[in-house]
This record gives sequence, structure tokens and C-alpha cells, in this order.
Amino acid sequence: MLDSHVLLAPDDGSLGPLLRLADDRLGPGAGYGRHAHAAVDVVAVVLSGSLRHAWGREAVLGPGDVAVLRAGRGLEHDEVAGAGGAHVLQTYLRSADPAGQPAHDVLLRPAGWVDLGRADARLWTGAAGPDVPPGLRVVVRDGDVTTAVGEGPVAPGASVCVWQLDAARPAWAR
Repeated sequence: MLDSHVLLAPDDGSLGPLLRLADDRLGPGAGYGRHAHAAVDVVAVVLSGSLRHAWGREAVLGPGDVAVLRAGRGLEHDEVAGAGGAHVLQTYLRSADPAGQPAHDVLLRPAGWVDLGRADARLWTGAAGPDVPPGLRVVVRDGDVTTAVGEGPVAPGASVCVWQLDAARPAWAR
């Protein structure tokens, strides 16, 4: 079973390249089903459980791992939760290279800034505290996920993902 809650889905370009941010929970062995992507970058942060990415090198991701899928001109894939299910933060960005070769990177438990290979979107992951950078913050506390633009400290006891986005109105939104 897949339970997906869309947290943000700006359709006006107000968050630059960000198309969709979702809080996805998959039951044991559940997946998204084989599906296609093109002209989109998908960044998956595993919050808990495990997730097998069925494309490329078929990586298995655990808590804190980040997968970056650059669909480019197109690919098909699936993601399937492990025996304990998975809680995943899925972010869809308008592709920086829509005609490019598809690619998939797996970053094992990165802390701090994650290199997404693009100038218009940065991702920071880490623990809550006084040094959380400003931006679009996704705070995960006791399984609950909240989003807000903010700056300053975040109360301890949570995991945080921060998106810094070039929110200049993109050409397609004019």
C-alpha cells in the first residue's frame, strides 16, 4: 500500500524548479509500480525503513540515504519498500537538462549540503539544532512532516531537509 501526501505542488513557478514535494509511506513490499519519467529530476530522501530502486544498479537505500534520479530524455523505473516498509520524502524538480542521458546517483547518509549538480536547487540534510540553514524547511519529528520557509534554529529531536531554490520566475511560467 502506498500512502502519498502532497505537501507542495506549485504550478506557477513560484518555487523555481520545484514541481512537487510529497510525504510517501509504503507498506512492506509496496512500490510505486513501474512508471516513466522524462524532463524531471526526482530526489528521494529515505526517512525510515528501506527502499530498493529498480533502475540502474538497483540500489537499496536506508534511513538518511538520498537518491537523485535525473530522468533527462526518459526512463522507466520502480521503487519498492523493504520488509519494514518505507517513509520517503520525494521531491520533483523541473529537469536542468531535459534532453540529457538518464542518470541515477545514490548518496549514503549525506550530512550537510547534497550535490545535486545544478545551480537552481540545493538540498541540505541534517539534524535539527542551531545551525540549520535558511530556506524551505521540511521537518520530520516523530514521523510527522511539516514544511515552512524559515531561518534560525530548529528545536532538537527532528531531522531536517532544507531546499534553497532559485525562485526567479522561470521562462516557462511567464
